[in-house]
Amino acid sequence: MFGLIGKFAAKTGTRNELAAILLEGISGMPGCLSYVVAADPKEENTLWITEVWDSQQSHEASLSLPSVQEAIKRGRPLIEGMEMVATTRPVGGHGLTGA
Repeated sequence: MFGLIGKFAAKTGTRNELAAILLEGISGMPGCLSYVVAADPKEENTLWITEVWDSQQSHEASLSLPSVQEAIKRGRPLIEGMEMVATTRPVGGHGLTGA
């Protein structure tokens, strides 16, 4: 498995809109085992995105899906900054198949 943890800083007042856009683009992503968008309770403009994929190749392929491209296009103007916090190798967890 392949995992990513990212931190997005939304422009002031746009965090909820950005979260909704990120969540719209996730259906039908082959190989995606988990995709969680979470609002930071202490930083009003911060979103955490935690992803688990069956492989790095599936993640890379997802970036060319029309739904993902559309989410990127709509979300980009709302993003103040992005940080890839960690790349992980998930070993299992509740809800993960293939662990």
